[in-house]
Amino acid sequence: MYELLWNALLGLFQLKYLLPLVIGTGAGVVGGALPGVTITMTIIIVLPFTFGLDPLQGLAAMTGVYVGGSAGGLVTATLLGIPGTPSSVATTFDGFPMARKGEAGRALWLGVWGSFLGGMIGGVFLIAATGPLAAFALEFGPWEFFSLFVLALSMVAGLVGRSLIKGFLSGAIGLVVTVLGNDPIFGAPRLTLGIGFLEGGVPFLPVLIGVFAFAQIMSDVERMGGGARMAAALEGAVSLAASHLKVIWEILRRPFLLAWSSFIGVVIGVLPAIGGSAANIMAYDQAKKFSRHPERFGTGTPEGIIASECANNANVGGSLVTIMAFGIPGDAVTAVMLGALTIHGIQSGPLFISQNPDIAYGIFAAYLLAHPIMVLVIALGARWMLGVVTVPKAALFPVVLVLCTIGAYALANAMSAVYILLAFGLLGYAMVKVELPLAPLILGVILGDQIETNLIRALMTDENLWLFVTRPISGVLLAMSAGSVVLALWQHRRQQRTSGGEGADF
Repeated sequence: MYELLWNALLGLFQLKYLLPLVIGTGAGVVGGALPGVTITMTIIIVLPFTFGLDPLQGLAAMTGVYVGGSAGGLVTATLLGIPGTPSSVATTFDGFPMARKGEAGRALWLGVWGSFLGGMIGGVFLIAATGPLAAFALEFGPWEFFSLFVLALSMVAGLVGRSLIKGFLSGAIGLVVTVLGNDPIFGAPRLTLGIGFLEGGVPFLPVLIGVFAFAQIMSDVERMGGGARMAAALEGAVSLAASHLKVIWEILRRPFLLAWSSFIGVVIGVLPAIGGSAANIMAYDQAKKFSRHPERFGTGTPEGIIASECANNANVGGSLVTIMAFGIPGDAVTAVMLGALTIHGIQSGPLFISQNPDIAYGIFAAYLLAHPIMVLVIALGARWMLGVVTVPKAALFPVVLVLCTIGAYALANAMSAVYILLAFGLLGYAMVKVELPLAPLILGVILGDQIETNLIRALMTDENLWLFVTRPISGVLLAMSAGSVVLALWQHRRQQRTSGGEGADF
């Protein structure tokens, strides 16, 4: 195995493989950093250019897009407070407050090096543990998937901030959003209000962009009172300079956080249809639960950035497991990669590695090399990123809104996505005004339809509800869900006692 991997790494240093990898990684970083331009959209744009290449060249480029895009989302998440990709949602919670404190460089590079280290740990799992992790994922039926999504949803209790009632209300709004449209199993319309485009449900991307981008922009417009003054203030205060050794040490001196967050990313990546957004938020929640100072989360603590970004890129390694071992795309990006394999006449699945060892280990090598390339791309583009932050807000905000609108429209080539973006932009802004947290809403939107779908599938297979408890994996996951809520409630009460109960409520 190690000889094959070494030969693949040496082979990728040939210009014909290295160039597509570098271009793909650079395109991924840019696509991930631009709000509204997702990794999926970027890889779809890159795909036609790989048709004339040999399979490994094309797959190296797409692997680079995947790795670069997963890290690129942290750029706008930390500098603008707008996640460039859905898998950078949790990075905004502490990255942007840290940047607002005048530590933009520290926030950015904590995310970059966290992505690098988490991605490399994910690479170790990808190469050494593909078989065992794949076998574990095969044990999951609808009962286990339902319990897993309930576990993820239980994290709402850890993301509610100072008010449990407001937090759970926000999560409930997210769950209601997933009910809009046709029933996922039987196709019966629900709560469509006679609006035709709601029959297909509410797509996640316009909701995410609207809630975060519009709410953030409107809040900033209110605070600045004029683009020139904010631009002048930023120009003098914001610097992307940081001591890389100090930043790396800041991450390495938290070995448990690094390892646990990366492990969460890998496991969530292995399980199909969950994605980096859930891994990102789950790792953030776990970091908050294990922290000695959970009250600091959301104010610019490094643990929040490290956890979310380690899981973010480790999730890529886990996602590649499902496509290489089973031929099952774990998310939209790997679905495009699966299509590329098919176009080149390669059958993905259990025999993929044994029948195509050069390509399989070439993908492993491309994944490992894409991470240092990603760091280099962001380092070379640091001054340009600083330029993005110091551009007068009056000029920057319209550009961001246009990009967000284009990204939402391109998702389905329909104006309905733009209407949804506008509606949820107004909703997000209203929630900010009444101090409803946005994270539980996003988590509810991500998980609601998956919970419903797997519940229905489980009951259609067997109506015995006790199977959710008696099946070992499902039972353990439900027990962990209960423990997660209890732990969050205990932390909430402890925080109330520490602060004397001021401003905290139920």
